Amino acid sequence: MIKTIFVPSTGRATDDAVFASALAVARPFAAHLEVLHVRVDAAAMAVTMAAEAGGATMVGGLINQIEAEAAQREEAAKQLFERFCEREGLEIGDTPPDPSGPSAHWVRQIGAEPDWVTEYGRAADLLVIGRPRDGDSLDTIEGALLKSGRPVLIPTAAPLAALPETMAIAWKAAPEAARAVTAAMPFLAIAKQIQILTVAEEQGVSDEEAARLVTNLRRHGLQAAARHLQPDPRGAADTLLTAAGEQAALVVMGAYGHSRLREWIFGGFTQHVLRGAEVPVLMMH
Repeated sequence: MIKTIFVPSTGRATDDAVFASALAVARPFAAHLEVLHVRVDAAAMAVTMAAEAGGATMVGGLINQIEAEAAQREEAAKQLFERFCEREGLEIGDTPPDPSGPSAHWVRQIGAEPDWVTEYGRAADLLVIGRPRDGDSLDTIEGALLKSGRPVLIPTAAPLAALPETMAIAWKAAPEAARAVTAAMPFLAIAKQIQILTVAEEQGVSDEEAARLVTNLRRHGLQAAARHLQPDPRGAADTLLTAAGEQAALVVMGAYGHSRLREWIFGGFTQHVLRGAEVPVLMMH
């Protein structure tokens, strides 16, 4: 069951779509949205920038400039949050949500966003994090996946209107994939169709692994089937994503250990998932 959904707020216009996707998940579970904006530490950032530029005398002016920009972004973030809650009829408060519907709460911290997102995310049932724009750091998503111990939903630019009814599991015989399936059970329980996708890296092995997962999901009363794919020259991750995008409205997959994570996500996977996959992705390390 999902009862607390954690959402980082950046202060950009893209926050609105991320809030909407989080709310689409929250509604069926009457869950609470914990929305966090992290304001940069102006003094720490100014010292770092001045040191890199080789001029300590720049610090005072930099602090004022960074602080002014941070204040503007925080105010924009809070206004976006408040307008969204008003438009959607969300009650704002930090108490547990009324069973009849979702609620929301605004939190503000100062420091490094990846650290605070990880800290708050550990106490939630699900994190919903928007995809970085071109040129943005991936530190927040990477930290959330590797350190929070919680599933992370990465929606597309177009917000979810409701929980998808068709889902794909990018299956691999690894603990991370198994944890991703467990974390996704509240989503899978709503699905009308579940496609388990495997890439045949070893002949026959993926068939058996997928069949066991199909059997288990069917014991839960879920409609699941398996499809085995041959990797094309682009690699296993691209093969899975292409097939998933053709058959499902949500992809569930594991986020693997650090070197594998960079290979699957922050390498070629980045362009398809973080920069523009056709479907939202739910991941778990």
